[in-house]
Amino acid sequence: MDLFEHQARQLFADHGILVPRAEVARTAKEARAAAARLGGRVVVKAQVRTGGRGKAGGVKIAADPAATEITARQILGMDIKGHTVRAVMVAQPVDISAEFYVSYALDRAAGRFLAIASAEGGTEIEEVAAARPDAVARVPIDPAEGVTEEKAAEIAAAAGLPAGTADTLLRLWRVLIDEDALLVEVNPLVLADDGQFLALDGKITLDDNARFRQTRWGAQPETYEQELEATAAAKGLNYVKLDGEVGIIGNGAGLVMSTLDVVAGCGARPANFLDIGGGASAEVMADGLTVILSDPSVRSVFVNVFGGITACDAVADGIVRALESVRLTKPLVVRLDGNNADRGRAILDGRAHPLVQQATTMDDAARRAADLATVR
Repeated sequence: MDLFEHQARQLFADHGILVPRAEVARTAKEARAAAARLGGRVVVKAQVRTGGRGKAGGVKIAADPAATEITARQILGMDIKGHTVRAVMVAQPVDISAEFYVSYALDRAAGRFLAIASAEGGTEIEEVAAARPDAVARVPIDPAEGVTEEKAAEIAAAAGLPAGTADTLLRLWRVLIDEDALLVEVNPLVLADDGQFLALDGKITLDDNARFRQTRWGAQPETYEQELEATAAAKGLNYVKLDGEVGIIGNGAGLVMSTLDVVAGCGARPANFLDIGGGASAEVMADGLTVILSDPSVRSVFVNVFGGITACDAVADGIVRALESVRLTKPLVVRLDGNNADRGRAILDGRAHPLVQQATTMDDAARRAADLATVR
């Protein structure tokens, strides 16, 4: 579960990491009032669970409360990579001497955590990592030992960070452990002109397996990356919203991950991860297709099923049922293989739809879905 920036900064503050004063506003008038309380000149930041807000125009400086109201009105309702802005954070600006990047992430393959840090923080950290990987330090963390004062000093030294960042690194580790997080990130961690280190922006991903302990966030739709994920969760679907245009449905996490890679290799971007599971019923298939078709960023849908426990004819029944209740306005490419595949293909052939086509191989289906999604 990804948190909004304002939720992440609240956890930072709870653990003693300094953050600028800020308030959340859901209307332009609320933003104006917040700016007045914060001293007039503020930063107005869109609250969405995706990167690239600044480049999309979702982060702006406002000179006074009146300008804040105008700026908030411009940002509220914006679409940023398929995410609608429903709230803004109004924050006091900070005079910055230097910017850094620090994070902890779960390294599943290695069975440990990884500290990632750089003396060159800011919005272009991804480009720094790609162009100059040596500028980004990656330090393994033994989960049994955690981050001690010595380890924090080691991370800071490896990344070329000031010694004063070690305290923030210690506190950030406590956020990860105490809040059941899989990722905690501060970008940028800044050294202000007054000598203090502050978290200007942050990202936290919580472990869904610990949701029973994460009661402070409630069960409102805003605790999910966006409303589509809330809808999917209510239906019991394993769904993650991504930033692409090809909707993906598959059975089994490994097959779905492979499908994402194949679609990307065909020049398109996956719009989601959706695993209907090993024993999914026709109802689950119908629910999954309904969720994906309601995503406005989706331009085509790729259903990739290898029948094992899930019989392909049940999947085909689910597709037919979904098309009876949902008006299909986007092309749908279906690849069925394995258990009862011939029967499933026959079901779809018998209910011919002008926007539905079948492919016999994963590569062919992915290519078709990618081509359909990228046609202008």
